[in-house]
Amino acid sequence: MPEKTVLLIDSHNPVFPAEFLEAVLHRRDSMETDGTVGVDFSSWGITLAPDAPWFVTADASIAASRGGMLIDARLSHVAEAIGVMQRAVRQGEWEQFQTHHTLIPYLREETEEFIEAVEQTAPEDELLKELGDVFLQVLFHAEIAARRGAWDFSDVAASFVTKMRSRSPYLFNGHQGMVTVEEAERLWAEGKARETAG
Repeated sequence: MPEKTVLLIDSHNPVFPAEFLEAVLHRRDSMETDGTVGVDFSSWGITLAPDAPWFVTADASIAASRGGMLIDARLSHVAEAIGVMQRAVRQGEWEQFQTHHTLIPYLREETEEFIEAVEQTAPEDELLKELGDVFLQVLFHAEIAARRGAWDFSDVAASFVTKMRSRSPYLFNGHQGMVTVEEAERLWAEGKARETAG
């Protein structure tokens, strides 16, 4: 029997990842839920069944107790971070004058500080802080692009998913179990070649 996948979502802002939608809407996998989600999945044509390969909940303690692979799709902190960056660029005089080019030194500095923390085996809270500083740079560049109508943070995330769909198809096609290094490298190279040719 394939391992159950537990999907933890925010009941106030439910966002369903691509692999879940692919599974239940296209492959017609069944799912189970505990009712904390507030979504009528049966109206979507999704089959609800006990012991289904997917279990959806908005309760973190229930998600942790279910076993299987956990996908935490709660976006509350991400949404808040995007909102903070939007306000910073809207209200901050310094922020309003920044461009992709002027931010290069900060991106370089924050990346190097994270690398240094990893190489020095820094405590977990230090690694988290340094990676948060790198994340700030990603948010900042995305907001600059959004303000000129080019793309935004959501598009950055979508770009990541598109790349992974091309280079690591086993993450999206229902494959269960471990993928060898050799197979992952082969698929990555094939995906990269297709992208280059296209």
